[in-house]
Amino acid sequence: MLSFWEKRSFINYDYIVIGAGITGLSVACELMEKNAQASVLVLERGLLPTGASTKNAGFACIGSLSENLHDKSVMGEKTLLDLVQSRHTGLQILRNRLGDEGMGYDACGGYEVILDGEDQSFVSQMDEMNALLYPLFNKNVFSLCNDKIKEFGFSRHASQLIYNYLEGSIDSGKMINSLWLHAQKLGVKILTGAEVKSIEENKDAVEIAVNGISFKAQKIFICTNAFTKSLLPHIELNPGRGQVLVTKPIPNLKVKGTFFFDEGYYYFKNFENRIVFGGGRNLDFEGENTTNFGSNQKIIEQLQTYLKDLILPDTHFEIEHTWSGIMAFSDNKLPLVEALSERQFIGVRLNGMGVALGSKIAKDLVDLAK
Repeated sequence: MLSFWEKRSFINYDYIVIGAGITGLSVACELMEKNAQASVLVLERGLLPTGASTKNAGFACIGSLSENLHDKSVMGEKTLLDLVQSRHTGLQILRNRLGDEGMGYDACGGYEVILDGEDQSFVSQMDEMNALLYPLFNKNVFSLCNDKIKEFGFSRHASQLIYNYLEGSIDSGKMINSLWLHAQKLGVKILTGAEVKSIEENKDAVEIAVNGISFKAQKIFICTNAFTKSLLPHIELNPGRGQVLVTKPIPNLKVKGTFFFDEGYYYFKNFENRIVFGGGRNLDFEGENTTNFGSNQKIIEQLQTYLKDLILPDTHFEIEHTWSGIMAFSDNKLPLVEALSERQFIGVRLNGMGVALGSKIAKDLVDLAK
């Protein structure tokens, strides 16, 4: 039973955001930055953000050459350009909001590793992709840098290396912590352990049932990504669990920067002289199509094999920790940003690009709700 005081101070809001990941917290910040007098509540089902925001491997991705070429074949040139621009814009919004120190951002660039025996025909399309992206960035995004293969200590299985100057690395925990604190400084209230059970809209407000309490808002924003179907079963998205591991510190580690291979399905980087390595979802799409956290031993073993045979040949390493994060994907690889009604708005389906896209999606949602 709520007290008189609780009803007055904790129940009614101008805006409620569901989900305290990158997108949800960014929506809350956008709302307060536009109107400091607004009342904003963020509801998070977990004690910590649930999903991928603090469980990703810490990549600020814009897109590798092979991935962008694949996306162009699926969605066409114009849509690809819009998507790449949104990723870049979103990353700049996040960096400007938190500062690079606040999110542990390192503009180290990204490298696509092409493996020996892999189809390398797409490399011949690098100039074409550079020409396509040139109007956005006024310089070539991709360049060959095969001389660095030896410098990074990769095995002979690495055949070619393509550099993308737009990519970077972040400290995911530091980033969300900074975003959380920034939102609170703006006046946002954040409640954790608050799993939404139902949403009901009437002519005066939207009511959100949480743990026996009915919160009310004039407008709500649903930013629950992979877990959206528990609230809105009709939404088209597929959850995709990602496995991640981190090694213990490795003396004289040669690997510097962020790296991708196999169309971005595998990704690794140097973080404080450790290798953070994730991916392999394409080894078991069915098994990783889940909202249950857990380990997939087949994938973990493959990650360890790549560590030994490709990334750290002749180098002793030990795995310190493994975990998983859960993302949301769509067949067309496009995020879902739309108004469900005059009071309800949704921004989900970030297709593994949440670090770059989340802040741009948040801005678009708030603009949509004006």
